[in-house]
Amino acid sequence: MLPRLLAAALLAGALAGILISFLQAFTTTPLVLAAEVYENAATPALWQADGALHLAHGAGELPWSSAEAIHRSLLTALANVAVGVAFAMLLVAAFLVRQRPVDGRSGLVWGIGGFAAFALAPALGLPPELPGAAAAELGARQAWWLLAATATAGGLWLLLLAQRAVWNAAGAALILLPHLVGAPQPLAPASALPAELASHFVAASLATGFVFWALLGWLAGRFSGPVLRRRAEG
Repeated sequence: MLPRLLAAALLAGALAGILISFLQAFTTTPLVLAAEVYENAATPALWQADGALHLAHGAGELPWSSAEAIHRSLLTALANVAVGVAFAMLLVAAFLVRQRPVDGRSGLVWGIGGFAAFALAPALGLPPELPGAAAAELGARQAWWLLAATATAGGLWLLLLAQRAVWNAAGAALILLPHLVGAPQPLAPASALPAELASHFVAASLATGFVFWALLGWLAGRFSGPVLRRRAEG
């Protein structure tokens, strides 16, 4: 049974990672390219509300060739597949621990919970950042992200799946904990990036993350459901 569950997680994660890489090419990647122009420009580029990037005279150009762009895209897709497989394994492990029937629809619900824990909750304190954005020290951000993700995941489990009110209350407290602690903030919050470009990136990242998690949950539930049903019947 475990090899079949592992195969289900591998397939779900790989498909979700590949599909989300195509979506990112039209959502977050253009914004990253715009931010890199700002980061490397001698003269600031001009960002307009229509989403078009207009370079001022003397502004820097993209710091890589077409071949390098393809290489970066392939590395991004590979990273997305690796992340997708890792998170799919977490979802399948949760299905196994929960010991309830699962299918694509219920897997979708679990995926939305994953989005809340691993994307939305951390973004409330540390919004997705573009190159060149002001940021706090990396180690502090990583530690707070881990706290926010694990506390939210555990809190959702206790809040929504536990049967006793005391555990529900503990789950709500866990969800609030990282935000009461507070995310680390940069010492110098000033940034050369336009605020509108940064806000576009936050919105695009969260929307893309929601699609990724919804798709991952549906695929994980769809592929692992029959294996778990056979285990329950056997």
